[in-house]
Amino acid sequence: MVAPPQLRALLFVINALLRKRCYHAALAMLKGFQNGAVYGAKIRAPHALVMTFLFRSGSLREKLLANLQATYTHSWNLARFVFLYKGLCALQSYVQGETYQARSFVSAFIGGLLVFGNNSNVNSQISMYLLSRVLLALCRLGVEKGFIPEPRLDPFPWFTGLVWGLVLWLFECHRPTLQPSLQSSMTYLYEDSNVWHDLSDFLIYNKSQPSK
Repeated sequence: MVAPPQLRALLFVINALLRKRCYHAALAMLKGFQNGAVYGAKIRAPHALVMTFLFRSGSLREKLLANLQATYTHSWNLARFVFLYKGLCALQSYVQGETYQARSFVSAFIGGLLVFGNNSNVNSQISMYLLSRVLLALCRLGVEKGFIPEPRLDPFPWFTGLVWGLVLWLFECHRPTLQPSLQSSMTYLYEDSNVWHDLSDFLIYNKSQPSK
């Protein structure tokens, strides 16, 4: 099917506009906003759906609304952060005329304060997710730059042993310090598995069903 002449002319103008370098920074901000929204929804929706139906009480409507709210918050915040980060990077490049490594840190620091500064469940999960990867990357960078001696043996077994030892110690001895979602997951794994009454709640249900 051939597009009408008016539509083809409009597409030609739009594509010509998109190729102009003078608008690249602004258009990159818009595309970054779009990508942030899409990626946030893709990441959060399935995770929130599973966690809501596994651990959240309430009606089906309440669970679906909670899933939609978490997905919207993640998507909206990530979209705004990408938009703000790219805008601040472009502004610094315009003012300074050169690109410095500090540009990324400063832009992301300001964006993080403004967008993710509210201590909500979604923002906390995103920050904790990033923290683990940042610490691991900094260790690798330290080895690469010579600040940390390169280990002779693979340190991962010791690292993962330490992580699991600490998280189970915190769960057993200082549970309120852990995030509610992590508490729910670990309760399901390590406490609910200690209780059953018959075959139904041993194999089929996690907890015994109320008699009708």
